[in-house]
Amino acid sequence: MPLSDQSVSSPPPRTFTRSDFDFDLPPSLIAQYPLPERTASRLLHVVPKENGAPKLTDATIKDLPQFIAPDDLLVFNDTKVIKARLFGKKAGSGGRVEMLIERLIGDDSALVQMRASHMPSEGAVIALGAMGDAARAVVLGRQDRFFEVRFEGPFEKAGDLVAWLNEHGQMPLPPYIRRAAEGADDARYQTVYARVPGAVAAPTAGLHFDEALLAALDAQGVRRATVTLHVGAGTFQPVQHDDLSRHVMHREMYEISEETAAAITATRARGARVVAVGTTSLRALESAADDAGTLRVGRGETALFITPGYRFKVVDRLLTNFHLPGSTLLMLVAAFAGYDTMCAAYAHAIEAQYRFFSYGDAMLLEQHV
Repeated sequence: MPLSDQSVSSPPPRTFTRSDFDFDLPPSLIAQYPLPERTASRLLHVVPKENGAPKLTDATIKDLPQFIAPDDLLVFNDTKVIKARLFGKKAGSGGRVEMLIERLIGDDSALVQMRASHMPSEGAVIALGAMGDAARAVVLGRQDRFFEVRFEGPFEKAGDLVAWLNEHGQMPLPPYIRRAAEGADDARYQTVYARVPGAVAAPTAGLHFDEALLAALDAQGVRRATVTLHVGAGTFQPVQHDDLSRHVMHREMYEISEETAAAITATRARGARVVAVGTTSLRALESAADDAGTLRVGRGETALFITPGYRFKVVDRLLTNFHLPGSTLLMLVAAFAGYDTMCAAYAHAIEAQYRFFSYGDAMLLEQHV
């Protein structure tokens, strides 16, 4: 049979395991504080190549307008972080309890992670003494690793649990920041465009923007749109199984407006690109899209787990921070820019002493095709 008549089969797709996403990170590169200026962070521009090494360009966040074309659309997550870390004592025994809200599930209830010498049982009452004798949390039950609690106290008269939490709780800094939250974190662990309260972790790619940078992008003709995805504390949960198919993602609430859906459609029509600011913006857009990339307007919940081999339907470029070893977010960026590309980018970032994680530096990723 002539060679031209022979069928050529593609190699089977690679099967990835959790261990493929482990890497050694010097602890000194984990940013413990933000830089004095939001736009002072470094930016690594990553361009995958089909054959050969990716193109890696060192820049700063202030250089971002150079990489974004007029008429491109930046999509921001406008969620607002609430002060979700609380401390109390068990009524009766006085045992100390630390609570971290995972998500609000009603006007007075939440799912929380707890830390205590002995975990409370259903019906237990946790006195939130620093918040006044009348403030307490009642344990209603468990959902996997989370406790469902109902808050009772002075906020009930005002009907605003979020305002009560923000007055008495602490900013929920991530576990890899080895210090207690300080007053400056109230502003710096929050984007300048945060609008809708409900997140218990910041959409950290957005922390790099200040009003001057947004104005510079506007003046250049770059368009803006927003989604809302309330980031849960589960975003920091590592993948436990080497077999990625066994991992169950935490669920997060998101909302897509008619205006944002229309902006995506218009961007496509004029041949411009959709740039997700952060993995949370990307996950909201991809979760709301059908196979043709058309967005469903309204609220929803997502447990989308993106791994290499995923076909992106909406997002063309991604601005994101550097992520934890073995994390679902590292798997997401490997799916977006390519596994080998991300290995090269992270190796470069470590060698060049980039700052990692929430208060660290950022990457602008071009999509691998």
